[in-house]
Amino acid sequence: MKPLPLDYLLTKTQKALVLVDVQNEFCDPKGVFGQKGMDLSPIDNMMVALRRLVDSAHEKGIPVVFVQNIEDDNTDSFAWRMRPDAKEDSANEGVCRRGTWGTEIFEFVPQEGDIVVQKNRFSGFLDTPLNKILRNRGIETLIFTGVATNICVETTARHASILDYHIILAPDGCATWYPDLQEATCKNIRLWFGKVADSEEITSLWIGNKPQEQKEIPQECL
Repeated sequence: MKPLPLDYLLTKTQKALVLVDVQNEFCDPKGVFGQKGMDLSPIDNMMVALRRLVDSAHEKGIPVVFVQNIEDDNTDSFAWRMRPDAKEDSANEGVCRRGTWGTEIFEFVPQEGDIVVQKNRFSGFLDTPLNKILRNRGIETLIFTGVATNICVETTARHASILDYHIILAPDGCATWYPDLQEATCKNIRLWFGKVADSEEITSLWIGNKPQEQKEIPQECL
């Protein structure tokens, strides 16, 4: 059996656009990675594609999902705080603490109808209502974007595949500080989990199709 083609997924299935961890902590120069002097140019490039995707999704009535990483003392565990072993990694420095500026969504203001879900691990599905929300809306296909490509984006996308969603990764709508790992994630998704397509290809397939409609509630149930 051959995989479903990209144009079928983007025109014939109910879909949602997912932005993972597009937050001040990771994207703003005043965030933890900017303060460490890491190259944030991938973030600038990502934002161009994200604006294209978000604007197009809103125009077409496609749900937009913002997944926020928010952690606090109640969600920490000893194992979580003791990871990882890489000296340059900032994972155990206490990022995205609840109530701080770093948790806020970067350069987007969710519109009415957008979905905002909070997570405290790499997967947006673990111990969150995301799967239930998407199932209730009849969503079958998820387009993944955000940061970091090789961490929370990839983990959430792989989890979505295991939950039986069709997944599409938009690499120009993703960013990481490690170019080799960006490429590795794209290859891994393409080989085992779903499809990889840039924002222009995705939006070009949306253009000309009627807006995606939400399932209507029968009048007798209102």
